[in-house]
Amino acid sequence: MEPRRASVTRKTNETDVAVTLGLDGTGVADVATGLRFLDHMLAQLARHGRLDLTVRCAGDLDVDDHHSAEDTALALGTALDRALGDRAGIARFGSAHAPLDEALARAVVDLSGRPFAHVALGLRRERVGDTAAEMLSHALHSFAMAGRLTLHVDVLAGDNDHHRAEAAFKAVALALRQAVARDGAGVPSTKGVL
Repeated sequence: MEPRRASVTRKTNETDVAVTLGLDGTGVADVATGLRFLDHMLAQLARHGRLDLTVRCAGDLDVDDHHSAEDTALALGTALDRALGDRAGIARFGSAHAPLDEALARAVVDLSGRPFAHVALGLRRERVGDTAAEMLSHALHSFAMAGRLTLHVDVLAGDNDHHRAEAAFKAVALALRQAVARDGAGVPSTKGVL
């Protein structure tokens, strides 16, 4: 079987991003966005999704973290879309719960080709580590839009914002791992195309 991989670069006046994604990997992550907490979340996505992921982002962090987080997520979503190709032979759907101590998150994925995201992390702090809390939700949303997938993420319990965010990214990873799995059954749609 041919490996499902894609490399994407995204250069703007605000960021310079390079992403390489392998869908049939072992969970190896080499991520450097300039935002250590976002790096930690992307490493969770790779590890628990069994994705091989390399990310480099040089962004205007002197302004704030918005452009770096958003453009990294857009490049990652684009890489997912390209690696999936015509999406034939994939499971398409995935769902998972992931706990982290007192936190519990649920994620549901449909690799439908129709972008939509509902992300409810319920974070209370303004920042988690060096990353604005709002950018964690926005990164998942941007990933779904560029990846042309439907994504629902809800944190169902938890008091610690680090735990809530990490449980959410782990749940997305587990759901994504199910959805990208090869099942060899052709295009998983009555339309015949995704």
